[in-house]
Amino acid sequence: MKFAFFTLGCKVNLFETQALSQLAQARGHEIVDKDADAVIVNTCTVTSVSDHKNIRAFHKLRRDNPNAVIAACGCFAQTDPERVRATGEIDLICGTRDRAQVIDLCEQAVSGQAVQVHESEDSGFETLPAGIPHGRTRALLKIEDGCNNFCTYCIIPYARGRVRSLPVEQALEQTARLADAGVHEIVLTGIEIASYGKDFKPQVPLTELLEKLLTAQPNVQFRLGSLDPRAVDDAFCERLAGFANLARHFHLSMQSGCDTVLRRMNRHYTSEEFYRCVERLRRAFPDCSVTTDLIVGFPGETEGEFTQTLAFLERCAFASVHVFPYSVREGTKAAAMPGQLDQQTKTARAERAKQVAETLSAAYRKQFVGRTLYALPEHPTGGLWAAHGRYGFPVYIEDKAEKNHPVTVKVIGLHKDGVLAKFEN
Repeated sequence: MKFAFFTLGCKVNLFETQALSQLAQARGHEIVDKDADAVIVNTCTVTSVSDHKNIRAFHKLRRDNPNAVIAACGCFAQTDPERVRATGEIDLICGTRDRAQVIDLCEQAVSGQAVQVHESEDSGFETLPAGIPHGRTRALLKIEDGCNNFCTYCIIPYARGRVRSLPVEQALEQTARLADAGVHEIVLTGIEIASYGKDFKPQVPLTELLEKLLTAQPNVQFRLGSLDPRAVDDAFCERLAGFANLARHFHLSMQSGCDTVLRRMNRHYTSEEFYRCVERLRRAFPDCSVTTDLIVGFPGETEGEFTQTLAFLERCAFASVHVFPYSVREGTKAAAMPGQLDQQTKTARAERAKQVAETLSAAYRKQFVGRTLYALPEHPTGGLWAAHGRYGFPVYIEDKAEKNHPVTVKVIGLHKDGVLAKFEN
């Protein structure tokens, strides 16, 4: 059989898609880009824009694969299966649990068997094989799934369920396998990795897992996915600062720099507590990239509250900020809050925040001009080679490089969202 895969959304989805691709290949199936017998689309529902992207993808995949069995899994399929079904393009709807069953179901459907999709019970963490997504150089390993925080704007806890964690022994086994395969960097991802191990008895803190992975694979660089700032305590910094193979990039999920908005969002920290985490990271990991997410136009957000957030961005001096206009998610508490802002206001605030973020990013990256950096080339682009480094920005290399072969380069300027570099003489 010929399988095709299409992914929307976050690194967790990207991890799960590459894992399903591995499982299909292990059964002897061929992976193709078009004219497939079965297509699996991994959906996202973090914003309303994501929902529309899913639906457009369904129509395109049907046009490109008119005779294929098309299966939808992921968060949009989990939270709104009726809307998925209403498109008329999807044959199988599987959700976010028991991902491996989607391969079985596609095989059955293509062979003409009657297919029954069973709603899987929450039986703990579903272990899937880690690996490198198609066309990339960095491997992904999902160490956690689910979220117990229930921020008022977020639908994901309803799509993903409660926190579930990959056992430490399995994490060590998977990273060892990747290292043996020649992987140079592993990105540890999850829905809320700061909650790693909270479902274990006794609990296993994220810091403990990281110590074991970093110690076991000293020649592999590990990069962390998005972190709740509460994970960055003194123990986190003190115990991990000595590991050279921990990427100097920490993405702290902020969402607002104003305490009144943070309370309405049900975020469990204040702006001052967040700032102390940023300072803690910079003391332990000098020059590290601290990046963040920001939601603007949250219900009831005044101009004064928004101005506070802009000032807080500058105070934190982020290396990069992902700015999102607030998106209504039906079924969340924020969707029913008074003071919903119009789209024009949200768009205007997003543009103002992006301008501040761009200035901060350029100021941060300028400090690396003239310095020598590690880089892992990934793909050619516009006459340059795009590479990953130790920090939170891409490295664009002027010289001809080789994919997945680490190099040492000297930074000669800024370029797009990263730095421009060349090989050292």
